[in-house]
Amino acid sequence: MNPLTFQLKRLFERLSQKQPEIDCTAAVLAQAAVSEGTIFIAAFGEMKAVMAAALLSEEPLMAAAEWSPSSIVTSTDRVWILAPNKEGDELAGRLSDAGIPFALVSSQSDESELADAFLPLDSVVLQDDGDPVLVPRAMAALYIYYAVKLSIDKLLSE
Repeated sequence: MNPLTFQLKRLFERLSQKQPEIDCTAAVLAQAAVSEGTIFIAAFGEMKAVMAAALLSEEPLMAAAEWSPSSIVTSTDRVWILAPNKEGDELAGRLSDAGIPFALVSSQSDESELADAFLPLDSVVLQDDGDPVLVPRAMAALYIYYAVKLSIDKLLSE
């Protein structure tokens, strides 16, 4: 098996073990759809791949919109921060200060304890055999996105 396929297989296996965090993220975000709010997606770096899937796919994420610094976020909205490293920390701090619930996916964050749902990517990309690590964060983010979307769709159909 080539190294890329092997590492992706391990990545997806580890992500599949994060179902509780995925379900928690879906529950936080679904609150916006239920209350006729917006699920703002604040994606940074290669994690912006989620934006295309959420907004431009044949079955987009219900109530989703791209977050920007000029976005007006209210108490009925939820924000999903996807950051390769600490790019989402400032936004996480501001959302916490404003009392706006949010979910966070990140490899590194100093603000993870502020999130209503947190999925740490560092725990899914660790290599325990000493080989160099390929960190396909965009692929990890898309896996997480589709898992969260399926969970949101299930929650909303109930």
